[in-house]
Amino acid sequence: MNAVADAPFLGIASSLQGRRWRLRNTDERLALALAQRAGLPEVLGRVLAGRGIDIDALDDHLNPSLRRLLPDPSRFHDMDAAADRLASAIIADERVAVFGDYDVDGATSSALLNRFFGALDRRLRVYIPDRLKEGYGPNAPALRKLAGEGVRLVVTVDCGTLAFAALEDAAAAGLDVVVVDHHLAEPDLPRAIAVINPNRLDEPAGFGQLAAVGVAFLLVVATNRRLRARGFYSDARPEPDLLGWLDLVALGTVCDVVPLTGINRALVTQGIKILRSRRNAGLAALADVAGLSEPAGAYHLGFLLGPRVNAGGRVGQADLGTRLLSCDDAREAGVMAAELDRYNRERQEIEAAVLAEAMAEFEHVPDDVPLALVARAGWHPGVIGIVAARIREAAGRPSFVIALDDETGLGKGSGRSIPGVDLGAAVVAAGQAGLLVNGGGHAMAAGLTVEAAKLNELKAFLNERLAGAVAAAGASASLGIDGALGIGGATADLCDQLETLGPYGSGNPEPRFALPAVRVIQADVVGEKHVRCLLTAADGGGPRLRAIAFRSIEAPLGAALLHARQTGAPLHVAGHLRADHWRGERRVQFVLEDAARPVG
Repeated sequence: MNAVADAPFLGIASSLQGRRWRLRNTDERLALALAQRAGLPEVLGRVLAGRGIDIDALDDHLNPSLRRLLPDPSRFHDMDAAADRLASAIIADERVAVFGDYDVDGATSSALLNRFFGALDRRLRVYIPDRLKEGYGPNAPALRKLAGEGVRLVVTVDCGTLAFAALEDAAAAGLDVVVVDHHLAEPDLPRAIAVINPNRLDEPAGFGQLAAVGVAFLLVVATNRRLRARGFYSDARPEPDLLGWLDLVALGTVCDVVPLTGINRALVTQGIKILRSRRNAGLAALADVAGLSEPAGAYHLGFLLGPRVNAGGRVGQADLGTRLLSCDDAREAGVMAAELDRYNRERQEIEAAVLAEAMAEFEHVPDDVPLALVARAGWHPGVIGIVAARIREAAGRPSFVIALDDETGLGKGSGRSIPGVDLGAAVVAAGQAGLLVNGGGHAMAAGLTVEAAKLNELKAFLNERLAGAVAAAGASASLGIDGALGIGGATADLCDQLETLGPYGSGNPEPRFALPAVRVIQADVVGEKHVRCLLTAADGGGPRLRAIAFRSIEAPLGAALLHARQTGAPLHVAGHLRADHWRGERRVQFVLEDAARPVG
């Protein structure tokens, strides 16, 4: 056993948040070699080593290139059949529809195809189901409606892999269907002319981390190639700039919380460059209403832009996000962005009410069960995914939040997982066991519909299924640390250097540092739940560092920071170093996640 790896970092076996601090990388030789090979400071070498990067993978990580990492679309099952059918429909100017999910991955996938068709002077019928009235995925009434409108080909995006009954009905209605998805599949596939899904059981490994929008982009690449081979393009009708839509791919990929490794890393890196050029009128308008005044990055995609796109599907108009992302008129985009911003504020109010009730329910969940599952009638199904994420944060284990409907006797649930625990596979297994009306997902997130009468049976099944993985993950008591910094080392230059290792997200977590034995010389409550601090060395001298602990006022962390301001007692703190742009001034801010009293 590696004694260094086993020992708690800075001796913290149980922090104020109940976590064991763990050094992510203990191979100092590898960290030094990585830093020297890349010409980076040693601290960045430790960050790289802590993410499993070795010498051979270093260049792809630091310089993710689509030329090197983008796979040939034809490697995926059914891709060629789908591209041929789509190209034929475009050439013949058939009526084609896209059936998209109502979340960001579905909205960006739908908008990507819509822009592709528009660039070819073809019209695409966009159909986004209503979350409350229609639920997730293709449904027979909607597909029959599209057939009645003269649609002959339907492309489902971010859904469809498990829609057996609906796609049988589509075939009976004379529709050809192409499924573009990434959710976990079963051995049997639905009736369709093509099911493109890197997570098909018969698909070779290597690209299961793709979001649906990444799969949709590969379909666009393949279809464009078919159109070129069949002489569709000419001087009068040039090929579209496919790379110009990578901002949409980046948004959907980040917001679906898929690993930002390999091809996803290249897609997001290049997509952020496109985003910063403000070529998409809808994204530019959304950035404006969100108050984004600094260069956009993965953080802004996930926490500023994404929630607003999602808000339409959660509490407003299901297709509003897709229409905004497809819009080229700046004035029209501004109106839609403002509407989404209003829906987002409404979503926040609903979420706060549901969260308070869900946290009260969570207090009755035993500490020794693997899954934190809460359910109640009257909760808005549009916010349960966000609430599930908050429950997961509080519980340190996978969570499910289920909104029960007394009229239908059904519950709609959304779950969020922790690294190392495949929640989507557990939900698929529950469906195969006859416990669900429907359900699916991927490792970190899943959704389901369950009969209220089967809720206890489902809970028992999932707890038994997840017990081993949750125990092995040990995430409930672990906080990965990349190293220690002094207050004076938390500089703007280090922020810039850390940015070169991004984008950060699932699979490439944002670097986390410990600041040992700091003194809190100022602490006050800002907003409703945040604690803002000023930190300095334990002796009170030297440089000072601004810090903030979000949503901490009711947690042990917030209380400890306010108390430390009064007593002057030193604290070890852990969190992320970020550049903070305020009124044109660029400052450094430390985002606090945890704290501990020094040992000994």
